Amino acid sequence: MSLRINQTVPDFEAETSEGHIRFHDWIGDDWAILFSHPKDFTPVCTTEFGAVAQLDAEWKKRGVKVIGISVDGAEEHRKWKSDISEFAGAEAGFPIIADESLEVSKAYDMLPDDAYLPDGRTPDDTATVRAVYIIGPDKKLKLSMTYPMNVGRNFAEILRAVDGLQTAAKHGVATPANWEQGKDVVIPTSLSNEDATAKFGDFKTHFPYLRMTRDPSQ
Repeated sequence: MSLRINQTVPDFEAETSEGHIRFHDWIGDDWAILFSHPKDFTPVCTTEFGAVAQLDAEWKKRGVKVIGISVDGAEEHRKWKSDISEFAGAEAGFPIIADESLEVSKAYDMLPDDAYLPDGRTPDDTATVRAVYIIGPDKKLKLSMTYPMNVGRNFAEILRAVDGLQTAAKHGVATPANWEQGKDVVIPTSLSNEDATAKFGDFKTHFPYLRMTRDPSQ
């Protein structure tokens, strides 16, 4: 069964490029992003991990920890990270989980239960390991995305999704299509007009079920 929104994500212990971790303890009271890839030293994923490295200050500003995962070993991860840092012009300081047993990949429904690593495998053997999980401080899944091997992930969109999730969680609002920080937010239909006025002040009613107000985080 696939992981569902608001389900507590599986905890695990694993070796990473930065040492041993227990996942829930590693998250602590922060937000976390777990992003996976099929194999080290692959072209698209090198550009993606470089993008993550370049956004280091943005993750920290939002209290977000990022961690990668691959079915290669920790030593391979460390070697690959030097390529990532060189390509990105930024240090890839985040850990990468060594999931050689496929335990984490299967627990997070990235691969079928009967998956295994054949001798001389290629990225195609673990192609479905192309996922992104945004996890809250409560250790529950807030958002997931899955990509094919030939389309690079847009980490600006992942950052935008984090902003939406954090704004919604903090202020009890929703965010509309293409929302960015500073733009108007949606008032939940569970709030009466009177309660919405008391909580947000002025708002605009487009339809009885669609009311919008200023971004309360600004």
